[in-house]
Amino acid sequence: MIVEPGVVEEFLSHNRLAVVGASDDPKGFGGTIYRELRDSGYDAVAVNPAYSTVAGDPCYPTLTEVPEPVDGVIVMVNRDTALDVVAECVTLRIPRVWLFKGIGAAGAVSDAAVNLGRAHGIAVVPGACPLMFLEPVAAFHKVHRRFRHMNGSLTR
Repeated sequence: MIVEPGVVEEFLSHNRLAVVGASDDPKGFGGTIYRELRDSGYDAVAVNPAYSTVAGDPCYPTLTEVPEPVDGVIVMVNRDTALDVVAECVTLRIPRVWLFKGIGAAGAVSDAAVNLGRAHGIAVVPGACPLMFLEPVAAFHKVHRRFRHMNGSLTR
């Protein structure tokens, strides 16, 4: 699936973003995304039923339990669970969803999740890591972005 920079820019132009799958588990990348968003000035919201806090901040079990509406959701869970998250976004009328995909794994992306979101008017970023676009972009993430341009999965 192809990631379009315009959709990415529009997604990241909003301030209140939930990270589903955020945790304090050092093996999980959801906590890293959460902390980077928060430290970059976003009103980041952690969502994970296994945690009550992430990085010392409140963590909610589901999007439904987040007290204020969010502008978008970054989905950091596996593709089977991601479909349920997108369905919850449809119910809550959340207008933007980013389905995380790192190097070499499916991540949260599936045709079913992308199609469900798009069928309900949700702007979907179908893959990629938000850190490839969150300024200032670290060297590793610039290389990752360049690789995605070369393989055609990220348009210019």
